[in-house]
This record gives sequence, structure tokens and C-alpha cells, in this order.
Amino acid sequence: MLRVFLISCILFSLFVSSTYAQSCTKYNFTSNQIFTSCSDLPYLNSFLHWNYDPSSKTAKIAFRHTKIASSRWVAWAINPTAQGMVGSQALVAYQKSDGKMRVYTSPVTSYQTQLQEGNLSFPVSDLSATYSNNEIAIFATLKLDKFNSTIVNQVWQEGPVSGDSPAMHDTSGVNVQSAGALSLLSGQSKTTTTGAASSQFNKKNLHGLLNAVSWGIMMPIGILFARYLKVFSDPAWFYLHSIWQITAYVIGVAGWATGLQLGSESPGIKFTVHRTIGIVLFSLATLQASAMLLRPKRDHKHRIYWNIYHRSVGYSIVVLGIFNIFKGLNILNPENKWRIAYIGTLIGLGIIAAFLEVITWCVVIKRNKSVTTVEKNTQGQGLYETNGYNNGYGNGTTRIHYRV
Repeated sequence: MLRVFLISCILFSLFVSSTYAQSCTKYNFTSNQIFTSCSDLPYLNSFLHWNYDPSSKTAKIAFRHTKIASSRWVAWAINPTAQGMVGSQALVAYQKSDGKMRVYTSPVTSYQTQLQEGNLSFPVSDLSATYSNNEIAIFATLKLDKFNSTIVNQVWQEGPVSGDSPAMHDTSGVNVQSAGALSLLSGQSKTTTTGAASSQFNKKNLHGLLNAVSWGIMMPIGILFARYLKVFSDPAWFYLHSIWQITAYVIGVAGWATGLQLGSESPGIKFTVHRTIGIVLFSLATLQASAMLLRPKRDHKHRIYWNIYHRSVGYSIVVLGIFNIFKGLNILNPENKWRIAYIGTLIGLGIIAAFLEVITWCVVIKRNKSVTTVEKNTQGQGLYETNGYNNGYGNGTTRIHYRV
């Protein structure tokens, strides 16, 4: 019984591994089509099969995308002019709401493309597509007689279908890594991420990290310093608040500059709201830092107006910064754990702020009660006077006021 059980387990594991192993060389097309070359593409569960005739410069291809829902579109493309998405000549396929397959050609001219149907820069024939067992397959014959090399740049992609039309695909992770070089003659496919795409991907991550740390975390913490340390440690709170916020500003400017560079390198991509808020944040923060040089003294009659301005702008920066962080998360679309981590950080800061608010008011009320007691016992004497910020001597009743 034990031997039978062990043999059964081994046979079952071999069956499972052979069933689920994803290799293009073991795939047989139901239409009995045979392809002499194939490549297991490293991202998006995709595979490319092809036959290439050097004499006629004709490539017969089959692109397969497995483990995909019927509500998704897929595309495979050749870029004759450069690496990456812009300039690629795409074959697009998806299943419509009525169950019929739609397959067509689409030249990609910008990052904001909606994959409109159009003629490619080279002839395409025998174009068809199928959807079965959660797999979309695109078949086509490409006439590549205008190509000077048998090594071509390929791009493949997937995204959601909305209203029987392709919608925007993800702009992070494997969706920006699905590009590489394909050798039609040797049958080899070098499908590693291109240097430009990898560099831009790293810049996006750096841009998001710098801005999240500066505008989304450090700026709120700096306001907590000013709000709650003032009662306990004056003037230490001022220096800590100033140094902390200046550091956050420097990091934020670095993130803002990275965003500008990304924008200049991607002229077809426009996130208007995110960009506008970023410019407003930079302007307000620069104004806030510059205004410190024009700060009136504490006993100046116009100091109250400066305080109102300073606090209003400070809170506005925090609110806009947090809002723009979430806009950036929607754009980058990272793993859900990063969004959860940031939300958790904000909740933690909120809990700390609520706790400190209660503690601060308890201290202020207690001190004011003590002052009231001293005031009753010191009528008509030349006593010490303070307003919570400044110290001085005067005649008459003691006035000590603590403000939060």
C-alpha cells in the first residue's frame, strides 16, 4: 500500500508539472499549425511562436497570452524605429461583450494612445485571434521587407476592456518591463527590459518615494512638533520644527525635480492634476521658507497676521501633499502593500496627534488654574508677568496665559 501510494504521488506530481509547465516548445496548436521557433516571454504569461522566410522577409507569427480573463485585451508589436512603446506597430485582440473576437492593427504614436485601429508601416495579412481556456492567441503574417535587420524590437502588453474598447494598462511593474529584442533568424529572443525603460521605471519609483517621505510624512510630523512641543519646550520646538521642515522641503524639491525630468522624457504622458498640484506645492513651500526671513518679532503688532498666514499655508501644504501622494499611487499603481503602509502611517500620525492634543490641553488647563490661584494671592503687588511667550516685569496683577 505504501509503495502504491508513493508511486501514485510521483506520477501525480509529474502529471501536474507537465500540465502546468509553461514552455512554448511543448505547445501544440489545435489548428495543426507548426512553428519552427518560439520564445517564452518573461512577463505577462506570454509566448511568441514564429516562422521566418529570409528570402521573402516574411514572418508568420502566433502570440499567446495565457491566464487572462475575457474582459482584458492583449497586444503584440514590433517597433521599427526604437525600443519601447512609442512608434510600435501593434496587433490588438480582445473579446467583445457579445462574445465575438475583435482583432486589428494599431500604430502607437504616443503614450496616451487608445489603440485606435489603423494601418501599420508594413503589410499584415491572415490576421485572426481566438480566445479559449483563458488564453488569447493572435495569428498574423508580417511582410518585413523594409527592415534592414532580422533583429527587431518587440513589445507586448495587456489591459482592461471598457465599453468594448481597450482602456489604459498599468504603468508600473511588469507592464513597463515587457519589451526586448527578437532575432528572427536565430530563433533567440532577448526579452530583458530595455535600458531606457528600466531607467524610467527606477526614476518613477524614486520620484514616488521622495515625495511620499517629504510631503506625505515629514511635513505632517513637522507640524506636530510646532503644535505640541511648544507647551513643553520653548524655544527648542522652534529649532526642531524649522530644521525638520527645511529637510522635508529639500527632499520634496528633489522629488519634484525628478518628476519634471520624467515629464520631459515622456512628452506623450500627461497627468495634469498631479503635475499642477506638484507645482502648487513647490511654490507654497518655497514661499513658506522665504517668509521665515520676513517673520515679525513676537511682540510686533502685525505678528498675529503672519501667524495666520504661516499656519494656513502650512496646513494647505500638508493637505495638498497627502492628496497628491494618493494621486501618484494611482498613477504608479504599485503593489497594494505600499498603499496600505502609507494609509497605516497616516492613521498612526492621526492617533498620535489626537493623544498629544488631549495631553496638551490638560497641561494648559492645569497651568491656567495654577495661574488663577497665584493671581488671587498676589493682587496689588509688583509681580512677574508673561504672556506664554515673553517674560517681563510689571506692576499690578499677574497675567500668565498659556496658549496651544
